[in-house]
Amino acid sequence: MGIFVALCVALAIASPSFLTGQNIRNILDQNSAIGIIACGETLVIISGSFDLSVGAIYALAGLIAIMLNNRIGPVPAVLVAVLSGLVLGSLNGAFVVFGRIHSFIATLASQYIFNGLALVISGGLIVTAKGTGFLVLGQNRWLGVNFTIWILAAVVVITGVLLSRTMWGRYVFAAGGNAEAARLSGIRVGFTRGSVFAVSGACAALAGVIAASRVGTAQAGTGTGLELAGIATTVLGGTSIFGGEGAIWRTVLGVLLIGVIGNGFDLLGISATYQQIVEGVLIIMAVTVDAYTRLRR
Repeated sequence: MGIFVALCVALAIASPSFLTGQNIRNILDQNSAIGIIACGETLVIISGSFDLSVGAIYALAGLIAIMLNNRIGPVPAVLVAVLSGLVLGSLNGAFVVFGRIHSFIATLASQYIFNGLALVISGGLIVTAKGTGFLVLGQNRWLGVNFTIWILAAVVVITGVLLSRTMWGRYVFAAGGNAEAARLSGIRVGFTRGSVFAVSGACAALAGVIAASRVGTAQAGTGTGLELAGIATTVLGGTSIFGGEGAIWRTVLGVLLIGVIGNGFDLLGISATYQQIVEGVLIIMAVTVDAYTRLRR
């Protein structure tokens, strides 16, 4: 929190346009997709797992949404695309729970599978949306605020409430903190971990639909790297990479920190190469602090 506040103050001094309403909306809009993905990834990491397939689901859902939009209209297309993410995420959960495969390996394999499916259904081509109805989510506003920001806010609230205010959320923390103790306490650890993958898949699909709606096109491979970005922002926000500890609001802070750094580099005309260095250093610092804190405990 301190680093984020200090960075905002420094950028406000260095660039008068940083604190303008338009710039703040740009930051939130540009990082809405990764923010939604990170919310789902947070649940997975807290439960003691990883999801490396979110980038592939993101791309596949965008393709599904546009292709169905061109046939049956925008509303059912969006619903089916998000549902497909839920199904694919559930499939990841099944690999981990019933196949007893480590989540890193299981979702790495499914990443290849989902990317392959995206290539098959698109033929490796860029798919373009017909009509303007599909573009509403990504390009229109309500009360002067982009729909993408409203959707991000809704996902943050829903996942935050699920994690911090429900019994299911307590089970997620328990599964990641000490799976064996949770199992002996009667918690269905397998079901809990499988369910977080389903939520993560739905979040990734929703993010993919938003991104496709913003530009009106989709293609295989557009989500490459988003899985690492989702993990990075989650860890940077303070969620423990070892599981059992974290919060959605912390993840939002991590997403905003990365977004503000990128925006600041653009406003000050600094090369994006240095941005990657700064982000990498911050991630190493966050993981080091987390490991040191757990060691002291």
